[in-house]
Amino acid sequence: MTNVFQQRTTELQRRMADDKIDAFLLADPDSIFFFSGCFGYLGMEWDRATLLLVPRSGAPTLVTPLMESELMHNQSWVEDIRDWVDGVDGEWMKHVDAFFATHKSRRIMFENHKTPPKVTEALRHAAGGAELVEGNPLISKMRMIKSPEEIAIMRQAGQVAVAMGKAGKATIAEGVPEYEVALAVIAGGTRKAAELLQNSDAADYVSPTIYNLQIMQSGRHTCMVHRRSTVKRIAKGDPVYLCFCGIANFRHFKLGFDREFFVGSVTDEQAKTYETTVKAQQAALALVKPGAVAEDVNAAAEEVYRSAGFGLSYRTGRGIGYSFLEDPQLKKGDKTKLQAGMAFAVDGGITVKGRYGTRIGDSIIVTEKGFDYLTEFPRQLTVL
Repeated sequence: MTNVFQQRTTELQRRMADDKIDAFLLADPDSIFFFSGCFGYLGMEWDRATLLLVPRSGAPTLVTPLMESELMHNQSWVEDIRDWVDGVDGEWMKHVDAFFATHKSRRIMFENHKTPPKVTEALRHAAGGAELVEGNPLISKMRMIKSPEEIAIMRQAGQVAVAMGKAGKATIAEGVPEYEVALAVIAGGTRKAAELLQNSDAADYVSPTIYNLQIMQSGRHTCMVHRRSTVKRIAKGDPVYLCFCGIANFRHFKLGFDREFFVGSVTDEQAKTYETTVKAQQAALALVKPGAVAEDVNAAAEEVYRSAGFGLSYRTGRGIGYSFLEDPQLKKGDKTKLQAGMAFAVDGGITVKGRYGTRIGDSIIVTEKGFDYLTEFPRQLTVL
């Protein structure tokens, strides 16, 4: 993978030259990984900056806390790694100042909405009177179409997500606390990830352990889309919603995946609502192919909701990859034409206020003829 990260950086510099950009400061961990191949466990929430500074030509500079410098040297192809220590000799800001003192710049790119304010402040100071240019569109275009190698890893991420779904489904039963289902999901996904990491080039630095809080609800709490697992015990007749967005992650790829089950019984109304939810998702997916317009895919799902007498809930889909949200999005107003190699999380969702909700979600890859599921798992109404 080393050559891949270096090749991406070379391509970034080519595009910078085309746009007459002299330097690019990267502070977003996902973007830093995309170009350098390295990832740390610190960040500005700990007041510890990791930055990648890329000149229009020549070698980039990686700035890292001293305690993570050994990790960075082992992960990355970047040779110029500058470390710093808390409270000593200007910390990380001295390296930013030194870089821009060496690389005189008139136009500097940075990802404005992904750069912490403290880093932006340091950049403005170091840049002097240079023009600061929003760089997110450039990065977004580079990440939008996944390579065959990236798609292969995303397919493995789909296997991890499906293993999580199977483990959660097997644990759901009357009387079981929600948190026990979440623990089973974590264990199921972790074991599958560990299996896939065996003998891989990422095994030394990527943890298989699934983390982040499980999004799940049962009973009437399924109205609250993003409530986390609690000590509530699952009851007969409960719908149980499992959302794996945020935890269906493998080798830096972040998928979307949602399933819902019913415990012991399901009412006719709930069944009809659930089936409408699946129909809306499938109507959207039926349009997915190269050349389709993103907002038209969303409109197909919206028409199903309207025809069934329901209002709108949320966007039909979002681009996925190294970040939880990438471009384009399957929502009203996004006129992007789909291309083979794009990846999406495609959802269906209905909330009956105060009573229950029904939801479904899958990750897909756009192919030359349509799409492939990354999360192949039953979608029919299931009573456990």
